[in-house]
Amino acid sequence: MSTEAPKVRVGVGAFILESSSQQSRGNPRFLIGKRINSHGAGTWATPGGHLEFGETPEICAAREVLEETGLKVTNVRFLTATNDFMPADNKHYITLFTVCVRENDGEEPQVLEPHKCEAWEWASWENLSGWVKLEAEAQGGIVEKKLFTPLLNLVRQRPGVKPGL
Repeated sequence: MSTEAPKVRVGVGAFILESSSQQSRGNPRFLIGKRINSHGAGTWATPGGHLEFGETPEICAAREVLEETGLKVTNVRFLTATNDFMPADNKHYITLFTVCVRENDGEEPQVLEPHKCEAWEWASWENLSGWVKLEAEAQGGIVEKKLFTPLLNLVRQRPGVKPGL
């Protein structure tokens, strides 16, 4: 049994805009997936993962997106960061969010890690904001889309921040 103290880890999330021509900051559409078999199982999140030693957030985002969805992305940019304490899972992350576009708008995401993600779908910023509001109102009750803590915190901790290029 390890007696090592819990550590704060760095996660990276990637907002992949649905279209390379999508410059709207009003209601951007982006990819989300349903997490399985890890902390946050049953919640919806952007593609992403752990920042590896020596990696930039942008390189990490592109790598994770390719590994998880098969999509090649370009124009990867830092968006913002959230502080994500998850006491129920005994986890604490700083999540670095990026925004990017697919190299080819015609390519659709694939579930390449079925042990980690059940499905991918496109959602809008209005959808996300609505789900955050419904989750707050439900106070632990059943909601249409339960969101991964970093996505909830993005809306709560960074008002006015929306993915866009």
